[in-house]
Amino acid sequence: MPAAESVRLGRKRAVPACPNPLFLKWLTELRDEAKEKGLKTQYTYQKAIGSLNKYPLPLQNAKEAKILQNFGDGICKILDEKLQRYLRENGPGAPTRSLPEGAPPPGRQDNNRLAPSRKKNAAGDQEGGGGRRKKRDYVPQKRSGGYAVLLTLYRQMQVPGSKGYMFKMELQAEAQLLCDKSFSVPDLGSKYTAWSSVSTLIRKNFVIKTHNPARYSLTEDGLALAERLESVEHDPKDVPRGDGGEATGEEWLDEEEEEEEQRAPGLVDLTASDDDEEEEKEEDGIQPACATQQRSDAGGTRLLGKVQNPQAASKKPNEGCLPPGSYEIILCVDFIETTGGSNHRKQELVKELQRNGVNFDVRKLNVGDFLWVAREKVAPVPGQLRAPPARELVLDYIIERKRMDDLCGSIIDGRFREQKFRMKRCGLRRPCYLVEECGSAASHLSLPETTLQQAIVNTQVVDGFFVKRVQDVKESAAYLTVMTRYLIRLYQDRALICRSRELEGDGGGGEEERGTPSCSLISFAEFNYGAIKNKCQTVREVFARQLMQVSGLSGDKAAAILEQYSTPHSLLTAYERCASDAQKEKLLSSVRYGKLKRNLGPALSRTIYQLYCTKGALS
Repeated sequence: MPAAESVRLGRKRAVPACPNPLFLKWLTELRDEAKEKGLKTQYTYQKAIGSLNKYPLPLQNAKEAKILQNFGDGICKILDEKLQRYLRENGPGAPTRSLPEGAPPPGRQDNNRLAPSRKKNAAGDQEGGGGRRKKRDYVPQKRSGGYAVLLTLYRQMQVPGSKGYMFKMELQAEAQLLCDKSFSVPDLGSKYTAWSSVSTLIRKNFVIKTHNPARYSLTEDGLALAERLESVEHDPKDVPRGDGGEATGEEWLDEEEEEEEQRAPGLVDLTASDDDEEEEKEEDGIQPACATQQRSDAGGTRLLGKVQNPQAASKKPNEGCLPPGSYEIILCVDFIETTGGSNHRKQELVKELQRNGVNFDVRKLNVGDFLWVAREKVAPVPGQLRAPPARELVLDYIIERKRMDDLCGSIIDGRFREQKFRMKRCGLRRPCYLVEECGSAASHLSLPETTLQQAIVNTQVVDGFFVKRVQDVKESAAYLTVMTRYLIRLYQDRALICRSRELEGDGGGGEEERGTPSCSLISFAEFNYGAIKNKCQTVREVFARQLMQVSGLSGDKAAAILEQYSTPHSLLTAYERCASDAQKEKLLSSVRYGKLKRNLGPALSRTIYQLYCTKGALS
């Protein structure tokens, strides 16, 4: 027989005492007090205790503990106050390295472990005595945020011809009908909305988020869970069950997830900083509570104190409404129009606007030189230094100003075509070119005057822009003044609704055709961000810009190609399916573009084929 394996005998190594026993004692007291009150901060204090137990060096004060994990400003402030009180009671020379009498040793089980909660299961037994409780399947509570999002995405997938995903605004609007909590307004004393549960669904691989703007769709696990929820909706007796076989309508989470997802109302996270909260708001779509906003109820969606019909909300999901008289029309001027270049001429424009009494604001515009916003009238709040930020909705009018010399330069370097393409895609329905002809100055430019005049006509007739011709800066300021007064009169009795560019084309077009102004507008922040020139672009956008570098290939022609072949890969795949080179050259010749639906033609089709399929340099 093989010799028995030798057993190593000896004493266990002594656990070193915590060098900060006072801090450990106070944190334990705070944790136990929070546990007695049923607060979720008990888990926060427990994490801080664990970090402090691992730290081998003595701390002179609580501020030094900020280098430890899970120690935020809140915990450090509480410990500093306790330390100051301890020194006042026991004198400045009181020992801080020894534990007061009666306190449990730092290495004991009841000092650095959080006792597991004991809950009775359906059979009446208690669990959690020795180890961690068994995790159960995630099943969202009925009419909670996660429940509404899963069901909405599932039902949308069941519609014939469904696109398989939903944008944030339409998902919030449809899911609101299935949720008791608001997707946009937090409860009183809390910063979380029903939309906060989407981050949990993504983390648990029930929902996937792709593209920009974000598209939300169900994964295979999410589809299976949504089917279970849908079956419960139709048959309440069929309740989803966890691993333990218990019927439940709650969201079963482990202790750490309870801490993160189900904080008590009004509870402050002692480990979080202001920067962390801002990142949370941006990622989860959390909006701060406002005194004029109220949470939604079962009867409809409350926005700015007004109740809207749920059907109307699902048709036009809006963040808010600006009623008549609650806003003012402001002309926004791009700061490039007031600085740089011929400063005297640009300052003359500003002086003319001031002389005409135009209410304008100079700011950075990522596309266009002038536009108008409806700015909410906000009253200052007593006791606050600054008034709350006002919402701004962009009217559907945008102007690009061109002097003849600037027009000549932009045609030569290709900016002119790109600017028109970006103005068409900016989300505003009434783009306009303001052309300053500058008298006889056009006769001394690099391009013939007839070429410039033809470019202006093409902009109006082919591209569909409104073109206004003026002689000088003074006439430009006069036109902007007249337009501002016209828009003030046009919108004076109209309620404005905020829409998202994600849902463009959903309403608003009929109003334009009937001659009345569109009252469904996008916010200035969304407009300006969407118009950033060098932001991260999708493959489709880069492909479009690549195509437009081909001579004679305009934005309309590129858009027509993208409708059939959205990426270079799809175009190359189509070329591979062709039987001969002649067929490849004519692949795009029958693509129709523009309002007149003309064919792209064999010449451009051959050029694009040579560009993407010729190895080496083009001849």
